[in-house]
Amino acid sequence: MSQPIVSTADGIVQGSAAGDVRRFLGVPYAAAPVGANRFAPPQPVVPWSGVRDATVAGPNAPQRTKAFPGLDTVPLIGEGWAPGDDYLTANIWRPDDHRTGLPVMVFIHGGGFVIGSKDAPVQDGSTFARDGVICVAINYRMGVDGFLPIPGVPTNLGLRDMIAALTWVRDGITAFGGDPGNVTVFGESAGAMAIADLIASPLAQGLFRRAIVQSGHGGMTRSVPVMQRLVKKLAKILKITPDATGFSSVPYDALIDAVEAVSAPTARIDLRDEAGHEPVFGISRFVPVHSDDVLPQRPLDALANGAGAEVDLLIGTNAEEMNLYLVPTGVRDKIGRLLATYVLHKSQPHARKVLKAYGIGTKGRKPGQALTDAMNDLVFRWPARRFAEVHKGRTHMYEFDWRSPMFGGELGASHGMELPFVFDALACVTGEQGLCGPNPPQDIAERMHALWIRFATDGRLPWVEFDAETRQVYSLVRQEARHEPVMPAAPFLP
Repeated sequence: MSQPIVSTADGIVQGSAAGDVRRFLGVPYAAAPVGANRFAPPQPVVPWSGVRDATVAGPNAPQRTKAFPGLDTVPLIGEGWAPGDDYLTANIWRPDDHRTGLPVMVFIHGGGFVIGSKDAPVQDGSTFARDGVICVAINYRMGVDGFLPIPGVPTNLGLRDMIAALTWVRDGITAFGGDPGNVTVFGESAGAMAIADLIASPLAQGLFRRAIVQSGHGGMTRSVPVMQRLVKKLAKILKITPDATGFSSVPYDALIDAVEAVSAPTARIDLRDEAGHEPVFGISRFVPVHSDDVLPQRPLDALANGAGAEVDLLIGTNAEEMNLYLVPTGVRDKIGRLLATYVLHKSQPHARKVLKAYGIGTKGRKPGQALTDAMNDLVFRWPARRFAEVHKGRTHMYEFDWRSPMFGGELGASHGMELPFVFDALACVTGEQGLCGPNPPQDIAERMHALWIRFATDGRLPWVEFDAETRQVYSLVRQEARHEPVMPAAPFLP
């Protein structure tokens, strides 16, 4: 195994090479977020002398992962917390040759802004490097450190980390053989939500040419006053002052205990806005905030005013997103009408009307199925279409509709299902508890992976653009675009 060397602006890094791919792991794009830097905007990397070992992934952001009923989620979210200070780092994969000017793809992981890392097996960038692309994956601050608007602390530190990473790519990817003028940022779930926000952010303008938003959109932000309720709730649980001094005094394990306490479905905290909407539907308490310098406006308002028009956008969702949350847990099949209405009302002021629009009360239709279908559209599918409608730049829309056979075929085209296809990494999610079951279709993975590379290379896609009138959505399984009617959820969302 050879040991490739790259000289960066901060120092020399030594990676590894195998299988026609060079890997540089754990390369810092910002200083360690500890001490005075913990609640500060990302600071410049401290240069090093000698050669830095870039063959190990290194630490990631503090977090705690849990087992998921009947599914092996390690390929999707990683092994959990790898403790260490210096975690604002990137992995870089490139072909094991001497080509330069290669297209660059920067991946931002999901995990509800509280879990996940650049090192999850499903998002190994080797397959992109194998096919002539430089792939970069990053860590960022999460939870309290990244997305809690603590008084006196800069807001949206997690988004600021991503902007710092993209700035590092712009300024330094040439050393790895990449073209800084041809950068595509892509991500899934919370990572996709963050990318949608970055498209709308004036601080990210010019840092990427294209964006791929997988199961995400710009509708999941909250106002600072609403998020202050979360600050006060956590401070009360922890018995600290609701400021940087208070939060920095708490060990990470205790902090994560409090995060889990406020994240429980039974936690008493109201994060609805003035209109009675909870834009995240309880999936995560931690999300970006608007009305600061990162997001001066709500993302959809910013897009309507022309923000991000220079960015080519590929955006899409999976056909049955909420199945991941409601099928393995048994909620979909067990919940009754009253409880389904109560659950939805916690986030949606017109819960009864929404569920009626999705067939609750219809003979033979289970309340849990109506709730699942409604939430598929309310949480993911319709807001993504709205983002596509409002974006003034070139926009293409897809739907991932391959159905996993897991849970007797009921898991279907759930949240996260497209990831192993995008990365052509089906092997790590195949098996008795694998997300994709025993024999997922390799041909679909090869097609999707090639489509993502084609888009990142020159922006081309084999179907027409999306607009509010023709509403052409491309099925990644059928390989055709069709007109998609407006969803029943449309009248019930901003």
